Amino acid sequence: MEHRPPSSATETTTPSDWGFPLRLHLSVIIVGLLACTALPLVWMAYTQGKVTALSAGEAQMRQLGLRSIEDYRNVFSRAYAAIETTSAVPQMLTPPPQDLLAKHNLLLRLLKSSFRIDGIYAGYADGTYVQAISIGTNPAWRDTLNAPSGAAFAVRTITKVIGIPVTTWTFFDKDARPLARRADRDDVFDPRFRPWYKAALSEGRTTSVGPYISAATNYLTLTFATPAVGQDRVVIGVDVMLVSLGEVVDIGTVSKQAHGYVFDNTGRLIVHSDPAVMTKLRDRIRRGMVLSAADAVDADSAIPAVTNLAQDSRVPDGEVVHFAVNGREYLAQTFHAEIAGLLKEYTVIIAAPLDELIGPVERTLRRNLAAAAAFLAAGAIAAIIISRLISRSLYALADEARQLGNLEFKQSRVSRSWISEVNALAKALGSARDAIRTFSLYVPRELVRRIVIAGQSAIGSASRQEITVLFTDIREFTTISERHSPEEVVALLSTYFETLNMIVERHGGTIVQYIGDSIFAMWNAPVHDERHVENACRCALSVKAAVDAMNAANNAAGRPELITRFGLHTGPAVVGSVGAESRRQYTAIGDTVNIASRLEGLNRDYGTSILVSSAIRDAVEESFNFISIGTVSVRGRTGQTELYELRG
Repeated sequence: MEHRPPSSATETTTPSDWGFPLRLHLSVIIVGLLACTALPLVWMAYTQGKVTALSAGEAQMRQLGLRSIEDYRNVFSRAYAAIETTSAVPQMLTPPPQDLLAKHNLLLRLLKSSFRIDGIYAGYADGTYVQAISIGTNPAWRDTLNAPSGAAFAVRTITKVIGIPVTTWTFFDKDARPLARRADRDDVFDPRFRPWYKAALSEGRTTSVGPYISAATNYLTLTFATPAVGQDRVVIGVDVMLVSLGEVVDIGTVSKQAHGYVFDNTGRLIVHSDPAVMTKLRDRIRRGMVLSAADAVDADSAIPAVTNLAQDSRVPDGEVVHFAVNGREYLAQTFHAEIAGLLKEYTVIIAAPLDELIGPVERTLRRNLAAAAAFLAAGAIAAIIISRLISRSLYALADEARQLGNLEFKQSRVSRSWISEVNALAKALGSARDAIRTFSLYVPRELVRRIVIAGQSAIGSASRQEITVLFTDIREFTTISERHSPEEVVALLSTYFETLNMIVERHGGTIVQYIGDSIFAMWNAPVHDERHVENACRCALSVKAAVDAMNAANNAAGRPELITRFGLHTGPAVVGSVGAESRRQYTAIGDTVNIASRLEGLNRDYGTSILVSSAIRDAVEESFNFISIGTVSVRGRTGQTELYELRG
């Protein structure tokens, strides 16, 4: 039964060469230290910056909301103050044309003092009426009245002449100086039938009417009206165009996608800061309809969410809230406006996308984060460079160690390093290289290689296995030694043995021992070889051819010929490390070795060169030519042995 060579049994005990390069370890350590210190600081700065940006955005929203609601309330407060002031002036309580100049001057002063008021007027029980309107910045009024160039204000007066109402329009410039005057024969306006007049008288207090579409301007308008105290059926009114109110809640200067909204007490959207949405609002209100979220969502996708927010009574007044629209976060602030008991439950909302408010800060934070990442990457590159400088010499030493494992004794590539430990390692490795080089001259090279790689376990204890053994001997070597000087004999043998050693190694064999002018070689140990018999035969033929060529050269040069005889046999033997504890030898012992030695000696009797046993012939008879020599009794062995000569 064939046994695996001892070397194969030890392969599982060889230490694994799995691992990572030193430069990787150093790079990871340095980068890890950088990351452990830099990344938390960068991330803390980034997150703190985001928190600060969010707080700044919320603070900005609060300031904007407070300013907007203040302006919003200011519009209606001035309107309320205007009617209260007007109702307290005696000249305003008499019907036109009484105190007409005083009426004009008062109304114009009130308009000039509040550019948010669109018009102020008074209606009387006899159907007379006086009204001052601002047309300087209102193109709708200018077109309706066909006002002269430079006109900033217009005053309409309705008086009774013999019971017939007569309307007169007077136009003034921005300094309240009269520019033109004309009568309007087609004006059939009667204040007593207007909603604001009837509402103020029926409730007996200041009230609001609207919003509604003004018949004159076609704009959305809200009216405050109050009955004059102590006067019979005198009502003072003021108009606020909600187009102007839209300008109050416009926060486009903060964010292009931010908007302001006003909802009335029924939850209906009546003001939007976007002119396009306001146009749709005016159209729906004129037709008595409500602007649905679906109609305005194209212009402002936040309208449905803002509408829900306006209807949520749990939202505290002035509180900044967050909501999402299509995955985008918004900030909003809600105010419930009330002026002198008017506009109860009206709601003002300011809303803006969060990323628009904190966008500049966040962009700065991202730039800082990118800069930190760049510095970290630069640190990583520097770490790799430093680690490569440190590990370059170690890699060269590792390469030399691998070469030693393969018994390749090249010149050291390691120059002097600036790391003392590397220099010490290089010196120790150089000493080991010299020792192993010398060691390999006395021990089979493959055995040395395995010992270097795996240690003593590579050869282990002696064990039984199949091997093929080759013995060689030089004919009449004693005579050659007598006829030549020792120096000539040594030089001749050195060349001879170098040739044999090279050919044996090339065919996978191992020279176990040099015995004088003979060699003892074997196959299938220490390296397993399934074709060991074939390789041994080819080696014997190659050695014979090489020696024949060498002898031809020696003969031509006057040197002695080294006629070599070979003996080959295959079979079981005990192979391994044998000897004392302090001195051991790797060899093969057994009958197979003895037979091969005897076969080499029988060449003298038969005049042959390569004698092999029947075991050799039976194993490779299809690959080589054999000539039967006969059957002989081998000394020291009972029974007969068949002899064959290997011819090619």
